[in-house]
Amino acid sequence: MDKLKNRIVSLEGEISNPDFWSNPDKKNGVMQELKSLKNQTESYLRLDAGLKDLLGMLEITEEEDAESLKHLELETDKISKLIGTLEFQKLLSGPLDKNSVILSINSGAGGTESCDWAAMLLRLYTRWATDRKYRVEMIDILQGEEAGVKNVTLLIEGDYAYGYLKSEIGVHRLVRISPFDSNKRRHTSFASVEVIPEVEDDIDIEVKEIDIRVDVFRSGGKGGQGVNTTDSAVRITHMPSGLVVQCQNERSQIKNRATAMKVLKSRLYDKEMAKRAAEQKKSYGEKQEISWGSQIRSYVLHPYQMVKDHRTDYETSDTAGVLDGDLEGLIEAYLRSLGGE
Repeated sequence: MDKLKNRIVSLEGEISNPDFWSNPDKKNGVMQELKSLKNQTESYLRLDAGLKDLLGMLEITEEEDAESLKHLELETDKISKLIGTLEFQKLLSGPLDKNSVILSINSGAGGTESCDWAAMLLRLYTRWATDRKYRVEMIDILQGEEAGVKNVTLLIEGDYAYGYLKSEIGVHRLVRISPFDSNKRRHTSFASVEVIPEVEDDIDIEVKEIDIRVDVFRSGGKGGQGVNTTDSAVRITHMPSGLVVQCQNERSQIKNRATAMKVLKSRLYDKEMAKRAAEQKKSYGEKQEISWGSQIRSYVLHPYQMVKDHRTDYETSDTAGVLDGDLEGLIEAYLRSLGGE
C-alpha cells in the first residue's frame, strides 16, 4: 500500500511540472497509470473504512436486536466480497496485465454455423466489456456470406482488460440444434479467439516505412452513410514478418491508418515476446487448427446445458448467463490455475 501511495505522489509530481503537458505521448501514459493506481488504492481504502465501521457496529450491537444483526450480516457480506475482489486482482500480476487489449474472433470449421458462432462470441465479449465500463471499438469486420461474421477485430480499452481476457485465447466449440438446418439436427461449430495486449506509447517498436505496404480500399459491409463511398479503409502489410492488419471503422483514411499501425505494433510486440518466452511452445504466428480436438472451452446447448473449460475443468449450467457476458467464474478459474503468474 505504501508503494502505491509513493508512486501516486511521484506521478502527481510529474503532472505538476509545467513541461508535462507539452508531451502528449508521455502525458497519456502517466495519466492512465495514475488513474489505475488510484482505483487500486480506493479499493483498499474502502476495505479499511469498512472494517473499522464493522468493528464499531460489533461493539454496540446487542444479540437481541434482530434488525441490527441483519444489518451487520449485510455489511459483513459486503466486506467479504470486497476482500474477494482484491484477492482476485492480485492474480493479475503479469507485466502487461493492466493493458488494454486487441481481440480478434475468427470463424472456423462449420461454414455458416461457425460464422454465426463467431457473431455470438462478438456479442458475448462486447457485453462483458460494456458491463465492466470498458470502451469497445470495432477495428475491422468481415461479414459471413449468409449470416454472422467470418472475422472481427476489437480494441477493448480499460484497466486490466488484457489480464482478464488472456484467459480466452484459443478455440471455442459450440454444440446446438442448428437454426439453419430445416431438419433441426445437432451441429458443432468452432471459432478461435486471439488476444494481444495493446502496446503502450512508451514501448519503442520501430516500424520502418520501407518494410510496410499500405493499401487503401472501399469499406465493405454495413458502415452507414458515407463510410462505403470513399477509399478510406486501410490495409498494412509488414513484409519482414508477413503480418497483415487492416482497419475500416472510420471515414477518415488517416484515422484508419493510425489505428492499423497501432494494431501492427501490438502484434509485432506480442510476436517478439512470444519468441523470447521459453515456456511458450510456439511463436505467435503458429496457431492451432480451428476444429475438433483443439478447443479450450465447450458451450453445449443440446442435449443439455453446460459450459466447460477444458484447461481448468470449471463448468457451469448457466449457458445463457455466459453467452450474455458473465465470464467471471471462467476467468477466475483460469487465473487461479496459473497461480497468478
